[in-house]
Amino acid sequence: MKVRRRRNSNLDDNSGAAQDRPPLLNFGGKNQREYKSGQRGTEESVKLSRNHIPGQNCWPAAVIAAGLLLAGVIGLFHAWCVYSIHENLLWFSQLKEVEREISFRTECGLYYSYYKQMLKAPSIQQGLYELIHDNTTESKRTINILQRMNIYQEVFLSILYRILPIQTYLEPIYFYIYTVFALQTVYVIALFITSWLLSDSWLAGALSGVWYILNRVDTTRVEFTISLRENWSIPFFALQVAAITCYLRPQLKPIHQRVVLWLVFVSTFCFCLTWQFNQFVLLVQALIIFTLDCLDFLTTEQVVSLYLMQVLSLLLVWLLQFCNSMILGSLVLSFIVSALFIKHFQTGLKTGGFVIRVGKLALHTLLVLTLTFTINYSAKKILQLKSDEHIFKFIKAKFGFGATRDFDASLYLCEEAFGLLPLDTFERLAGTVLLYPYLCTLSVLFILLLLVALSNLSTNGSGQASREKEDRTFKMRPDVAYNLLHTVFFGLLAFSTMRMKYLWTGHMCPFAAFGVCGKEVWSLYLRVLHCNTKTMMRLIRYSVPIVILAFLYYKFWPRLMEEISELREFYDPDTVELMEWIRLKTPKRAVFAGSMQLLAGIKLCTGRVLTNHPHYEDQALRERTRQVYQIYARQSAEEVHKVLCSVGADYIVLEDSICYERRHSRGCRLRDLLDLANGHIMDGPGENEPDLILATHPRFCEAIKTDMTPYSTLFTRVFKNKTFHVYKLKKLKKKNKAENGP
Repeated sequence: MKVRRRRNSNLDDNSGAAQDRPPLLNFGGKNQREYKSGQRGTEESVKLSRNHIPGQNCWPAAVIAAGLLLAGVIGLFHAWCVYSIHENLLWFSQLKEVEREISFRTECGLYYSYYKQMLKAPSIQQGLYELIHDNTTESKRTINILQRMNIYQEVFLSILYRILPIQTYLEPIYFYIYTVFALQTVYVIALFITSWLLSDSWLAGALSGVWYILNRVDTTRVEFTISLRENWSIPFFALQVAAITCYLRPQLKPIHQRVVLWLVFVSTFCFCLTWQFNQFVLLVQALIIFTLDCLDFLTTEQVVSLYLMQVLSLLLVWLLQFCNSMILGSLVLSFIVSALFIKHFQTGLKTGGFVIRVGKLALHTLLVLTLTFTINYSAKKILQLKSDEHIFKFIKAKFGFGATRDFDASLYLCEEAFGLLPLDTFERLAGTVLLYPYLCTLSVLFILLLLVALSNLSTNGSGQASREKEDRTFKMRPDVAYNLLHTVFFGLLAFSTMRMKYLWTGHMCPFAAFGVCGKEVWSLYLRVLHCNTKTMMRLIRYSVPIVILAFLYYKFWPRLMEEISELREFYDPDTVELMEWIRLKTPKRAVFAGSMQLLAGIKLCTGRVLTNHPHYEDQALRERTRQVYQIYARQSAEEVHKVLCSVGADYIVLEDSICYERRHSRGCRLRDLLDLANGHIMDGPGENEPDLILATHPRFCEAIKTDMTPYSTLFTRVFKNKTFHVYKLKKLKKKNKAENGP
């Protein structure tokens, strides 16, 4: 797909505490209570403030209402921004239906095709039946799409569109994209609330929302990958983080704890239901909870409750996905079971002196990890699970545990999205003044966390020790500790794999805003300067964020408006021509073979049957994809024809952009990966491993264009343009039945 300008623009492509806290939410108002808090379960002393003002009880409610209104306004503004950019980037409203569908690239088109399929079904029941017994996504196979893929959001939206009285004035495709953009509103509100809860100031929420919008290049890609699973799931993950932050706040009443814990469960469930990579994200989160538990920042009740919310969410998704074995064989379930089991039987873990406790924690960690891998290995053997083995092959090769020629792992290794985080990311984050307060907050709080952790480990778990914790000079609330480790762990994940940066950069915004508007960091600075007074604290907490917001408005508002108003248009005539030809000139049950990305678009635009597709979490599909991709390898015409016939293909679509690829360097081009997997020497100048041999056949995608025997005997070219070549397979005649007798 090409995007060309409708008029000239100068768009820049890279624009993209000393005082105790009140036990109740007091967003921006005066403290009415003072308290000292230790670990949950200890007695807290609460006394009325001497400066109580009559009638002030209404003030916090008014501030909360104003803050929530501001959160909604910023969230809606962001949704309008991404909608406008999407519309102006493609001139979406003026496109033909086929052009709109082509704009859903790669796996996005595959997911959207099921929404379209559900709407075309005679009834909801028939649509669900066709998804459960699908025979068009993979030729010669009947698969359960609801079990294999995370498409319940498409099912839900299609049902909602059917029952709501909106069909006359809202097209299905707009209902779909409006919903995704509305989730961005939810995302921004969740970030707003997280920073608000941490800092007790909705100025922090406003700052986090503005930072998220201005760093859109690094915080989201929703405007051009609308139906990607992460765009559905990450908003729910942000809601879950906000709920966990609220749950871990000191002095939360039991009734509030139960309500918030229910919100944690609902948001975790929605997150898991909408993204197949949920298990890996929850594993990182479970490691965060485990670390906080070991360092004595959380109570046993909190740890067990958060673990159970994760387990219940995964098990409910497992049921809805027709007992998908990939969930039962996930590392996160094995880890949580192991952590709870060892924690239950390893009594006295938090007793003894510093050396004894460190030794116990080391043994505890070793036992949990050993049991985790034992349970996980056993579960995969029993379930015969191979769906996610390509991910572990990729991780093994990525971190240098041996080179690999495995085709599936190499596909990930050669993609930029699965490489290390580019350094220019930090230049963009620094340009919006996000990186500097983030690093200051991170460094100060991380040092504080280490000091508090050492102090926690130096005392045993007795009641006397709990009282000692209340009188310490340095303290850290559990909600702050969780968010600190959250940004550290997911930051490390983003550094290692660029695609995962969206889990980190979004959370950077509320964390940095908390550092600017919260008391914890400023109180440490003011103590060093010996001017830690209540007046100075208030002056800094409110003046600094206002100055930053004013600077961001002055510098970036014109640029943002220019980016939103820039007009371009969709331009991909070759793909449009191909889709129209397939729709008009081929049978409705024709089977097409080709690249995963293109086939997803063929299914969406034409409804034809596919041999393979981009949803890669199935071992049999990965093997079939490698076989079909021999059309770009050095194989004989007979061998390729045999492979394609075995998967039921009627047509193959060859792409010059793959056959003569220049986007990747030597060793990462698709044809190179196939050569390595087949043991052949790669094209072009450069080194080759000594055990590779010279292929005896020419490259199929090049040789077939000569129209020479045996290619002309087995294939007939039926369509051609500047980008695509379509060939029809000639079915070999079976031996004369007379030779074998009746």
